[in-house]
Amino acid sequence: MFGKNFLRRFIMMGWWVLVQALPMAGWADSPVKVLFLGDSITAGFGVEPDHAWPALVEKMAKDRGLNHVIFMNGSISGSTSASALSRLKWHQRTAPHILFLALGANDGLRGLSTIKMKENLAKAIAFASGAGMDVLLAGMVVPPNYGPEYAAEFKQVFPELAKTHDLTLIPFLLKDVGGHPQMNQADGIHPNPQGHQVIAKTVFPYIFEKIQKK
Repeated sequence: MFGKNFLRRFIMMGWWVLVQALPMAGWADSPVKVLFLGDSITAGFGVEPDHAWPALVEKMAKDRGLNHVIFMNGSISGSTSASALSRLKWHQRTAPHILFLALGANDGLRGLSTIKMKENLAKAIAFASGAGMDVLLAGMVVPPNYGPEYAAEFKQVFPELAKTHDLTLIPFLLKDVGGHPQMNQADGIHPNPQGHQVIAKTVFPYIFEKIQKK
């Protein structure tokens, strides 16, 4: 019924359509990996795992159809900035595309050197950037009882790092949570489920913007 030339052109046309469609399909299906590297706040200390803000952010992403995004929570309670680089090197084997860096709170609570904290975080940021990760930095503050001078030095570390390394900065991870008793557990430090919901709403737009660029 059909000549050989017609069939040859038909087959070639089919392959061309398929080849043209592959890049778009590949883009849609290619996973984007997000790594959370933090301390007890990001690990979800004191709440059920699915109530922690990283899990809530993941749910928000899935609800928006972002099923190609893989969220990995590498946070450990009690961590300081000193562990940032070594932990990041360990997680590098998963090849994250986006790093959410949320360390420093325990440095502040222990009154550790802000200069050393800045150096520790800078090393982790440099390693992440060199590995092709897009870094999102979460800022933190310390309670006023640590003294105005230390509090000011601590708070300034995060915007200075963001400026130096050209990073997106969330000015305060605990916005509308820190200092609000109804948003925290009995210790007054760790967010309760309601507090984690607020953090997730604060964080999600930043992460969503990063994902959209991948």
